[in-house]
Formats: sequence, structure tokens, C-alpha cells
Amino acid sequence: MLVIEDEESFVEALVVGLKREGFLVTVGRDGIEGLQLFDKVRPDLILLDLWLPKKTGIDVCREIRARSRVPIIMVTAKSSEIDTVVGLEVGADDYVTKPFRLRELVARMRAVMRRAPGGDEPDDIGETIEVDGLCLDPERHEVRLRGELVSLPLKEFELLELLMGNAGRVLTRETLIDRIWGSNYVGDTKTLDVHIKRLRAKVEQDPSRPARITTVRGLGYKFEQPRS
Repeated sequence: MLVIEDEESFVEALVVGLKREGFLVTVGRDGIEGLQLFDKVRPDLILLDLWLPKKTGIDVCREIRARSRVPIIMVTAKSSEIDTVVGLEVGADDYVTKPFRLRELVARMRAVMRRAPGGDEPDDIGETIEVDGLCLDPERHEVRLRGELVSLPLKEFELLELLMGNAGRVLTRETLIDRIWGSNYVGDTKTLDVHIKRLRAKVEQDPSRPARITTVRGLGYKFEQPRS
């Protein structure tokens, strides 16, 4: 795995703990070095600090995600929702807030790795899905709304693919979290809600009154079939 972090005392303790858990760890101490090491070592997972010298974690995440689906966990010293949402929007798979327990971090790492065991290898490719003017092409990793390209980070794409592939069916919150983040995911459900909110902003005519991705109270979400 690749750790991109500039806080030396934090790095030393983290590397020792991760090695005890059986991980092979490479460390980059600023954003530019982190990108260079990513191209060199091709890690199975990246632990990426939000605030880095030379290039921010957000910019690093955006550049890596443009060419790879390797799991990325963002690390931040702030617990504000803004930092969290921004990190997820550019394609991070999960986030942790300092200070955190090693056991919690390892659980999150194994959960995201279970979702993408091949690192930047693509998942099984399915067929193109089209519902009411919204077209999702897994092979091209593209979403178009009435012919116009819609840009989606990885997790939003996977969530939309799951919802559209089960159009008309209610998918529970537990099912969505399990399928997208893995059964060992230890975070709260706010991550799912953030992704749903972002998806609605991109595919709904009026996100405040969603007609495609609807909420089924007490259960979860449903991608609505068009009315005949």
C-alpha cells in the first residue's frame, strides 16, 4: 500500500502498525512524491492525507482517479462535512479522521480492498443500462443524460449502476452499503446519503423533489421505472 502523509511522527507509528498487520508500506511525504511513487509501485490501496505540501490530497486523488480505480482512503485532521464531501466527490472510497485507532483503519482498508481486489483492474463489465433518457455504459464508464455526458466519481458511478440495474426495486440502505463499500464497512450511513445527494444533483431535473432516485422511508432507495 502507499501512504501519502507529511506528518513524520504520525507516519512512523502508522508504518509500524501496518507492517504488523502484514501490509507492505511505501511512504510519500508530499503530493508530488506521492504521484511519482504511485506510478512506480502501483499499490493495491492508497492512504492519502488531505493537506499535503506541494500538491493537496484532493488534487492527488483527482489525478489518480482519472487513470486508476485503486481504492483511496482520505485522512483528515478535520471532521467537517465539507472536507468529507469534497474528498468523496473527487473519487475517494472512504475517509478517516485523525486521531483514529489502527483497528478501525485496518477494517476500512480491508473493506475497500474487498470491493476492488485487483487494485486498478476493472470490475466485471456489464451491459449498457438505459432508463428514461439516462444511459449508463459500464464498459466506457460513461453516463449520459439525454445524450449529454454526466461526470461521476467512481463510487457515484457504481451506486447509480446498482440502482439502475435494479430499477423499480427497493434497495435497502444495508444492501447498498454492502454492495458498494463492502460488508465490513465500519462507517456511518452518512457516506451513502452524501453520494445519493450528489447523484440527484446530477441526474434529477429538480433534486429537491427527486423523480428518478426516490427515498423509501425506513428502507432505502429506489430508481423509479418510467410511467407508461
